[in-house]
Amino acid sequence: MNVRQPTSLSTVRSLATLTCVVALLPIGMGSLVTTMKAGMAFADWPSSDGQNMLLYPWFSDFRSNPEKFVEHGHRLAGMLIGFVAVVLAGVGWRTGTGWIRSFTIGILLAVITQGMLGGARVLLDAQVVAMTHSLTGALFFSGCVIFRTLLMKNWSLWMRQAENRLGAVSFAAAASFPALVFSQYALGGALRHLHMLRTEHALGAVAVLLIGGFTAARLLTSGHYLLRLCGLLVASTLSLQLLLGLGAMMTRFGFTDIGYVAVVGSLEQAVVCSLHTVAGMFLFASASISSLAVCGLYRSGSLTAVEAEISGSPASTGRSPA
Repeated sequence: MNVRQPTSLSTVRSLATLTCVVALLPIGMGSLVTTMKAGMAFADWPSSDGQNMLLYPWFSDFRSNPEKFVEHGHRLAGMLIGFVAVVLAGVGWRTGTGWIRSFTIGILLAVITQGMLGGARVLLDAQVVAMTHSLTGALFFSGCVIFRTLLMKNWSLWMRQAENRLGAVSFAAAASFPALVFSQYALGGALRHLHMLRTEHALGAVAVLLIGGFTAARLLTSGHYLLRLCGLLVASTLSLQLLLGLGAMMTRFGFTDIGYVAVVGSLEQAVVCSLHTVAGMFLFASASISSLAVCGLYRSGSLTAVEAEISGSPASTGRSPA
């Protein structure tokens, strides 16, 4: 039987979707700002060259000063997501549902924090702050995606599906995968902003590929529709990130074996490196959703973590992962 959703919840769901989409604007522009090294195109904030941010002649910089064009676009996109977050928080508060209120207010506070970090990066001219701004951006985007996921009409239904079993190793891998992805994202941030930890980032990519591939394969072969969906999501974003990662390394450092020489500031470098950063956020969000699903099913009693995957012994019915 189909249960009609309250109008207020439907509105929150639509605004949550809009928030995820609009959040990609400052995230994408911010990645491009870092790639083009345009973070200090303006020495002031919140004004731009002493002018009101909304009154600054933005399009005049399109050809004459692309760094300022990209940086100011990033600022305007930040204002837009701020406006959307205010509307989301207002509507979420009016629904009267506790967890929705908390989540929407949290999203608004996260947007404000992101704006303050962006301003501090300019005023302090600090790459460490720029890197922190990027890391918290990944957390913010993942939070928006998780919120929208929890609002899915079938989420609670999926949480109550018949009991399924998942190997203890698979359970641990899926539950901890977001932490590994975020650590790798931080290593990538150190490489982009601080020009260090290149080897560590490459090794981290191997670890993410192995554990992420294992996690995706196990989720795809599980007996639960939601877990299979999560497995497909992880596999897709992981594959995309791998391809973009190889492209980013090539366009930034070159590949002498085939005669390719990286050109600093080239169009392909700007596009591929920026997309690699954005795809990293998608992978982190996918990993977070998968971890949320696995832990949620386990907590609700719809999922049992068994030892058979490790020891090969008959599946245990105990709920505690080995």
